[in-house]
Amino acid sequence: MPRKNMPTPPKRAPKIEKRHTKKKPCTFCVHGVIAVDYKDLAQLRKYISDRGKIRGRKVSGNCQQHQRDVTDAIKTARELALLPYTQRTVTEKRGGRGRDDRGDRGSRGPRGEKEEATLADVLGDIDGEVIREELLEDASTAEAVFEAAAIVEEAATVEVSE
Repeated sequence: MPRKNMPTPPKRAPKIEKRHTKKKPCTFCVHGVIAVDYKDLAQLRKYISDRGKIRGRKVSGNCQQHQRDVTDAIKTARELALLPYTQRTVTEKRGGRGRDDRGDRGSRGPRGEKEEATLADVLGDIDGEVIREELLEDASTAEAVFEAAAIVEEAATVEVSE
């Protein structure tokens, strides 16, 4: 005899039976293809989404073996640069803060030009002696040192010839 203090369970809605549609046949099995060729790009593009992802078995309708073959062929074609890994997507507006929006920090201001070493900076004193140890430590001024030394040597040869 059922208990009186137990509430009766709620009644469920009747189950709606799903329609069993016939599964899409594998195109490779229908055409009798034994192996999927990685060089057949038109065929392989059917199994890649617009974003560059490989479509699944349920979407493409391939059997398990041919889906594996398609996946291997797509990966091989990608490695050989026949197919892209991803498709380029063009967006109308870039994300982020934008190029000119620096928030609370303000603008950077104009960029300054780099100052080049002058002949007076390169030469140590008026006599034209170059302090080579200090200047050669910095690789960026090494070229200026050699140019200045060449100028000094030219000036010395000109003075001697006059």
